[in-house]
Amino acid sequence: MTFTTQIKEEITKEENNNIEDLTSLCTYLKFNATLEEDKMTVMVVNASVARWIFKLLKTNYNVLIKLTTRTMKRFKARNLYILEVKEKLDLIYKDIDNIFKEISTSSDEEKKAFLKGMFLACGSINDPKKNQYHLEFLVKEEEDAKLIDDLLNSLKIKSKVLKRDREYMVYVKSSENISDFIKYLGAFNALFYFEDIRIYKDHKNMVNRLNNCEQANVERTLKSSKTVLDNIKYLEDNDLLMLLDDRSKEIIEYKKKYPDTSLGELAEIITMETNKSITKSGINHHFRKINALVKKAKENHE
Repeated sequence: MTFTTQIKEEITKEENNNIEDLTSLCTYLKFNATLEEDKMTVMVVNASVARWIFKLLKTNYNVLIKLTTRTMKRFKARNLYILEVKEKLDLIYKDIDNIFKEISTSSDEEKKAFLKGMFLACGSINDPKKNQYHLEFLVKEEEDAKLIDDLLNSLKIKSKVLKRDREYMVYVKSSENISDFIKYLGAFNALFYFEDIRIYKDHKNMVNRLNNCEQANVERTLKSSKTVLDNIKYLEDNDLLMLLDDRSKEIIEYKKKYPDTSLGELAEIITMETNKSITKSGINHHFRKINALVKKAKENHE
């Protein structure tokens, strides 16, 4: 079972108040039903969604529903559920039109119900364990894509619209926004699963960042140490150590003795072994003096 199917099965088992359920149903029918003058036909492969549609049509309109099941052998013998309604079509179609006309100015709860119907009809969410974070809706009309985009953003879920072939995709990449959307759907089991994976990934990424920083610090220390050691050798080869004060000469001897230490580590060693306190910045001050002396000597030599 895909993560999207898991969510859809969970939210079709939940019951809200009649207005919100009706909003979700009409939104679904607008996008996933064939609306004809003499009949309305809905074809769906998810059994839970099919039961949800059947129940809400009965509850809200008390209509006779013809239910047919077909086996789709091309798709691993999955069932296709076909629901056909021929009664009270004027009332159903009127509700659909009214909901779409009023949704932009409706309450947040009705907007969430609308997006629930949209998600059931044409939405999907990647499994956070297997893929990148991604929520999307696929629709054929640009105005429908813009409506979804506007509703998501009104609920503080940042989305974008992309034209893809003959369809429009409204998508969300932020894991936090996707988590909020799942919460708005009322799919709390799916939300707990999503958050567990998100926390694990965030922790893993944090550990990786710390390891990268540590590695970068090691490489920077080694590079800095090599520069200092090369400069010390230059001073020794050119009999220039005499130009330095005794403290700098002492620090040079410790650097040669502990070549791979960082500034902080070298400061601790010198303080402990000489009983003369020196800080990391103090060590760095002496190294800058050494580097400056070498630079000046090279310039004079040229």
